[in-house]
Amino acid sequence: MKQELRKKTILNLLKKADSITIQEIAGTCQVSEITARRDLNDLEEEGLLIRTHGGAIKSEAVSNLFSFNNKLNRNKDKKIRVCATAAGYIHHGDVIFIDCGSTLYYLSRYIKNLRNLKIITNSLPFIPELINYSGISITMIGGEIVNDRRAVYGPAAEQSISGYHARKAFIGADGVSLKNGLSSYDDKESAITRRMIENADKVYLLCDSSKLEKDSFIRFAPISVVNYLITDPEVDPELKKIYFKNKVNIIT
Repeated sequence: MKQELRKKTILNLLKKADSITIQEIAGTCQVSEITARRDLNDLEEEGLLIRTHGGAIKSEAVSNLFSFNNKLNRNKDKKIRVCATAAGYIHHGDVIFIDCGSTLYYLSRYIKNLRNLKIITNSLPFIPELINYSGISITMIGGEIVNDRRAVYGPAAEQSISGYHARKAFIGADGVSLKNGLSSYDDKESAITRRMIENADKVYLLCDSSKLEKDSFIRFAPISVVNYLITDPEVDPELKKIYFKNKVNIIT
C-alpha cells in the first residue's frame, strides 16, 4: 500500500475511534511497525494526530478535516477574494461545472444576477443559494449524498457528469504543486473533480494561497490540466514567478 493511501487509511481509522495502535496500523495496511511509526510521525508533523506511546490519538484536526461546515470558515477571507475574482470569468449564457467544496461555495454570491447561466454541480449548498434566481438553471448531479460534505459522490455521480459538456469547469483541490499536480484528501471527491475536468473546455482551479505547493493524499490530475489558477493576493511573489515560468496562468 502506497504511503498516501496508508495515511488516508490511518485518518479514516481515527475518524471512527479516538485512538489507534501501531499494531492496528501495521495489520490494516500490511506494513512493518517501523513504517507505521514513520507514517504516524509524518501525520503528527502535519497536525493531523497526536503521537502516544505505541500509537496515536485523534486531534481536533481529524474531526475538522472532512467536514464542510468546519472547512467553510478556514481562510474564509482568502476564499471570498478568490471567488470574487473567479466570478469575472463567468458570463451570461455560460454552461459551467461547479465543484463542491468550501471555496467554491462562496462563488454563489457573485453570480446571482447573470442571465441564461446553466450550472452543473454536485454541491448541495448551491441549491438554496441560487434556486430563486430566474436567470440561473441548476442541474444537480445524482448519486450518493454525503451529509458532512454537503455533496453528492459515487459511481452514479461520476457517470452522470460524463453525460454533460460544459464550457468551463470551476474546481477545487486540497493541495496543488508543480511536481505532483492536484491532490485531494478523498478519492470520491477527486473522482468527481476529474470527471468535470475531462468534460469541460476550460478548467479554472480556485484555491487560496495556503494550498500552493502542498500535497494531499490522493493525486488526481497534473497541473497541466488547469487553464487558469485563481488564488488570493497573498501568494508569495517568488512562487508566482515560478508558476508563470512553468506556464501556469496564475491569477490573483
